[in-house]
Amino acid sequence: MDIPNILSLVTYLPALAALVLLFIPRGFERFIKSAAFFGSLATFLLSLHLVYHFNAADGGMQFETSTTWIRTAGYAIRHHMGIDGISLFLIILTTFLTPLAILASWKSITARVKPFMICLLTLETGMTGVFCALDLVLFYVFWEVMLIPMYFLIGIWGGERRIYAAVKFILYTMVGSLLMLVAILYLFYANGGTSFDLMQITQRLISGDLQLGRREEWWLFMAFLIAFAIKVPMFPFHTWLPDAHVEAPTAGSVILAGVLLKMGTYGLLRFCLPLFPTAAVSMAPVLSVLAIIGIIYGALVAMVQPDLKKLVAYSSVSHMGLVVLGIFVFTTQGLQGSVIQMLNHGLSTGALFLLVGMIYDRRHTRMISDFGGLAHASPVLATAFMVVTLSSIGLPGLNGFVGEVLVLAGSFVRNKTYAALAALGMILGAVYMLWMYQRVFLGKVTNPANAEMKDIGTREKLILLPIILMMLWIGVYSDPFLRRMEPSLRLVQQRIENARGPEGGYRVERLPASGAAAEQAK
Repeated sequence: MDIPNILSLVTYLPALAALVLLFIPRGFERFIKSAAFFGSLATFLLSLHLVYHFNAADGGMQFETSTTWIRTAGYAIRHHMGIDGISLFLIILTTFLTPLAILASWKSITARVKPFMICLLTLETGMTGVFCALDLVLFYVFWEVMLIPMYFLIGIWGGERRIYAAVKFILYTMVGSLLMLVAILYLFYANGGTSFDLMQITQRLISGDLQLGRREEWWLFMAFLIAFAIKVPMFPFHTWLPDAHVEAPTAGSVILAGVLLKMGTYGLLRFCLPLFPTAAVSMAPVLSVLAIIGIIYGALVAMVQPDLKKLVAYSSVSHMGLVVLGIFVFTTQGLQGSVIQMLNHGLSTGALFLLVGMIYDRRHTRMISDFGGLAHASPVLATAFMVVTLSSIGLPGLNGFVGEVLVLAGSFVRNKTYAALAALGMILGAVYMLWMYQRVFLGKVTNPANAEMKDIGTREKLILLPIILMMLWIGVYSDPFLRRMEPSLRLVQQRIENARGPEGGYRVERLPASGAAAEQAK
């Protein structure tokens, strides 16, 4: 059964749940937590409708809805939403991790419970909206909405340096956002001042009805690129990430690593490549080198971290560098690897932050030197940590292997040196992750507090079990994921190839539009 306006329901249901929480008085913290959890769980179950009814053979937009939002003289800003194979599983990742993040906060968040849950649910609406929006202004609104609850999550419920980390996070992101806003407005007026619709603008660029000079395209590409590179974060825009991760509460770190970073790489695929393919091709060597620097630099810095959370944070810089490399080699394998690696990173790094949070709740320290021999007292925790660690380093049979192999294969086709250096980063990743595991869980118990540490309970097992099952599913049988991504990624790749005409000009070749986008293109 097809559900009308399914994307709007999935996007705004968490916000509706947050609105309901406003009317629940203080003193009912347990009921507030339950309402927030079941609201996010309902959103996840509803989002599964998208997977079940998604047409894997169609690379265009599906489940489209388009209505006028703001109308003024000469143009209208539309509430235009739709998804394809690129955004489908990122939405599922968002709705999947949010209820788990709420469960992870069940006992650790005891102060200001209601505003905490409202922030998490509002954040879910902002993130889902980013992956659905097909109007540039609507996308920008969701992009900015997402900043506010994350700022409060870090600034109110974070660690000792939470204010510094929150301000640094929002300043970095807003600088990039304002550059992107300027580029959106320029693109709007270049399009005749009639529409902010992404699909229409892309179609007009393809057909030649809208033409951008090479210098114009380069500057517009850079404005979008900086906004997305900060969010990824790419080297050298990464310095906000370790502070934000270390100071954020566990749920904030899970959402930040699991979903927010993917908004940057999603933006590269959704906006930078289709809108500015010539600039993307010209900048690909530079961006590939920066991605490789991020892979190796992040691994080397993670290797010397004394803090568990900071080690996982720098591992994100390394892993997301691999995603960026897969995008800018412009091969089918590289693009598929980058998208599935976004999912893999969201699962593995989100799980790592959950596990570090469980350890911190018991020992109130994250310093690696304070641990040792935890496997003796907490064998289930040690087993789960080992599975997630192996997933993070790309062990065959687990999800990380699929994404890494595809990115390396795609990179090898384009440039063998890129593939070799990226492989070096993966080797370094195995070194620091396994060394960390050895120091924390293996060996003799030298600290009496570690011998008395309780193993994980039923609630925590219920949090970790679905993530581990997803890791095994993608690692053993990734075809349902890759098959749904491929047609959409081939359209992006075709857009890049079509841009390589004489002297960088565009070849005229229409890509298929569907639904509301097709009607507007007419």
